[in-house]
Amino acid sequence: MKRSIGRIIGMLHVPALPGSPRNELDFTAIVDWVLKDAAAMSAGGVDALLLENFGDVPFYPGSVPPHTIAFMTAIGREVKRGFDLPLGINVLRNDAESALAVASAVLAEFIRVNIHTGARVTDQGLLQGSAHETLRYRRMLGSDVQIFADVDVKHSAPVAVRGLREEVEELVSRGCADAVIVTGSATGNETALEDLKEAKRAAGAIPVFAGSGVHVENVSAVLEIADGVIVGTALKRDGVTANPVELERVRALVEAVL
Repeated sequence: MKRSIGRIIGMLHVPALPGSPRNELDFTAIVDWVLKDAAAMSAGGVDALLLENFGDVPFYPGSVPPHTIAFMTAIGREVKRGFDLPLGINVLRNDAESALAVASAVLAEFIRVNIHTGARVTDQGLLQGSAHETLRYRRMLGSDVQIFADVDVKHSAPVAVRGLREEVEELVSRGCADAVIVTGSATGNETALEDLKEAKRAAGAIPVFAGSGVHVENVSAVLEIADGVIVGTALKRDGVTANPVELERVRALVEAVL
């Protein structure tokens, strides 16, 4: 049976891993960083966690190297062992198969896929969705890991202009996504409420999450429309994405929706 993910998903932004251009910490220090963030998230009352190799810029457009998968698996396993919360995996920029492999190995509940269907222009070039491969790989693994798929994802532009409603409908009906994520234009930028409303109308019974720009001042309004939120930057010290999570910020956001 699929485990309920809940309404508030806290982002675990992994510092640059060994082999990445901006790597400064050894792997033990990276694991400690992530576990401290997870502890603050858990103590503050989030419903789930989402692990992402945020520090690995510039990102590979597709498949990541084997060492990245190994490091993410090791971190994910430590998070699952330490915290009784649903866990998601996102392997940036768009390696859905690696995310599924990691999630299956660590018994995570879901993955995030930035471009699941269609095509987008990004700083990694032209990226195309591979839902046909991702869904078949999930079946081959015998996995029930859920696929949370972005629509009109941040840090990208469309190849051709299409309506949000049409994109959501195809993401669900033809891409077989288990949940839809709507974001602003970049990390930390607010998700437009009108976009959330349009996505909800198009998604039917499929959950819709706001994936960026959620903070203590707007979270209640967002959750009047969306089924859940994914929050990272607003929970960090000074509201800076690369900083550690602060327990007080987590508690303040969670209390804002109680």
